[in-house]
Amino acid sequence: MKTLLLVVSLFGVAFCGGLNGRVVGGLDAHEGQFPHQVSLRLKGSHNCGGSIISSRYILTAAHCVYMSGNEAYPAQYFSIRAGSTERLQGGVLRNVVKVIMHENYSQSNFDVALLELDLPLIFSNNIQAIPLATEEVPAGEKVIISGWGRLWTGGDIPYKLQWNTLISLSKNQCFRKILQSSDGLLCLDHASDNGACNGDSGGPAIYNGQLVGVANFVVVKCGSDRPDGYAKVSYHLDWIKKNAQF
Repeated sequence: MKTLLLVVSLFGVAFCGGLNGRVVGGLDAHEGQFPHQVSLRLKGSHNCGGSIISSRYILTAAHCVYMSGNEAYPAQYFSIRAGSTERLQGGVLRNVVKVIMHENYSQSNFDVALLELDLPLIFSNNIQAIPLATEEVPAGEKVIISGWGRLWTGGDIPYKLQWNTLISLSKNQCFRKILQSSDGLLCLDHASDNGACNGDSGGPAIYNGQLVGVANFVVVKCGSDRPDGYAKVSYHLDWIKKNAQF
């Protein structure tokens, strides 16, 4: 008999936070460690992560900007904070002037979106674009994730950016664990009480200094013994380049 698994979107955080929350099982990031990471803010409050891919464009998850039907929330609802490991202060703020959601987005499929900024980011030690992966991550490799997601399902939200190391799975390994796999899905495995959580959505997975994934979903709950789902950047590369005017 097949086991029914609950796939949970990583979107959504409360508007209050504690001092001890983090990517589940993660560590504090130091300044400049993840200069590509941004906090995506909805009406002024953190709701997702994102990655700087050029001075004017941020890559995030489609479900972070999704409103209903095939429509995204208006661009004026969003802003980003870049160049700080602190969720609530530091770095620079930029407003979003255009939201580009993948036209084929449907729950865990094609879960990517682009944000165009009102003003270009000025690169520094703490603000940098990250190269986009052109190839898949081999199975069994260490992949680093980061974000301001909860410590556990329903837990606190951190002030400090957190990071953790997960392990890439093959499509077959992924299907055996969560009964789901596709060419566009990157499965990242971890021990219990580790992994992504609410508020990490849209955030980066990096391997060999390149952006390989965009945080999409967890299975059952944050920090379960099931792998987390990330949109595979190499699979969506043509769409990203076309819409971000590379």
